[in-house]
Amino acid sequence: MNVHVLLDEMEFAQIIVGNMKNFSYIVGDTDTKTGVIIDPGRDIDKIITKVRIMDIEIKYILNTHSHWDHAMGNKETAQRTGAQIAIHESAPIQKDIGLKGGDVLKLGQQSIKVIHTPGHTPDSVCFLVTNKNEKKKNFLFTGDTLFVGTCGRTDLPGGKESDLYESFKKIMKLDDHVKICPGHDYGSRLISSIRYEKRHNMYLNFTNKQEFLAVMKSASRA
Repeated sequence: MNVHVLLDEMEFAQIIVGNMKNFSYIVGDTDTKTGVIIDPGRDIDKIITKVRIMDIEIKYILNTHSHWDHAMGNKETAQRTGAQIAIHESAPIQKDIGLKGGDVLKLGQQSIKVIHTPGHTPDSVCFLVTNKNEKKKNFLFTGDTLFVGTCGRTDLPGGKESDLYESFKKIMKLDDHVKICPGHDYGSRLISSIRYEKRHNMYLNFTNKQEFLAVMKSASRA
């Protein structure tokens, strides 16, 4: 099942791709008819078909992190759209734009803020899409940092539990109404919210860092 949301000034689609329940996203500004693709891992034909249906021009290809299941379609997608590839500056893959935490990309009425959230990988980021005139309809694209009800694993190369703990502090400071758009369909719902995760996600509710580290080191998540 895919999700397509149309707001007054923003349109976005959530598309399941590949065989690992990955989500790719398309975010478009309805005024300028420009947009971005987030994490084009696989099934590029499916993504491009949706872009054409939405009738938008893709300006950027954004990656939440450099793992192949999120970024292997970058080159093909860039060739087919003419868009620039943007990922955190530390990512060890080809890019046109190296992003840093705090950077903001403009997309018509939308602002896309980069939040550096290492832990799953050193180059992991979340993208906070803020709608200028719809303050309570903001979206956080979390990649493999945060899933619905759980979080990304830290036992792969570059993963670090203490970094993830600090990254969650950044996410917890966001408004409760912000919608969570994860990188995989691993939870009980396709899209969540900060409010829901505060109530139902144990990994966001550790007040003791050492307990968090112990739990993370004893678990293995995809």
